[in-house]
Amino acid sequence: MQPWVLYGFLAGLSAALVAIFGKLGVKGLDSTLATTVRSGIMFGFLVLVSLALRKTQLLAALDKRALLWIAASGVAGALSWLWYFLALKTGPVKGVAALDRLSVVFAILLAALFLGEGFGWKTAAGMVLIGSGAVLLVF
Repeated sequence: MQPWVLYGFLAGLSAALVAIFGKLGVKGLDSTLATTVRSGIMFGFLVLVSLALRKTQLLAALDKRALLWIAASGVAGALSWLWYFLALKTGPVKGVAALDRLSVVFAILLAALFLGEGFGWKTAAGMVLIGSGAVLLVF
């Protein structure tokens, strides 16, 4: 098995825990504040991980172009979590998580358009299944 498959699986499992813990935590709390607190905790945790793994020495390799794209990714991620916690505040986890997984469909389309990644019938079928699954879980 390729390492990325395991990492992707672990990311999915962790994301599921985010939904459950987030739904419990956002009860009676403003969703923007909850997202802000979560982000601060993530920042602190990741700083500790980077220090423990001695990754800070790699900061010299961070050029302006990479920093720009990482910053854009950070803003997109922050927007994603703002919307996610707002949705969790009022919606069921299964529906919110299903709609959030439409990011797979959007990522495939954007990767094909802007990164030149392949797009065949299997990819299209997978996108239809993911999209249909999200719709079924929401309605």
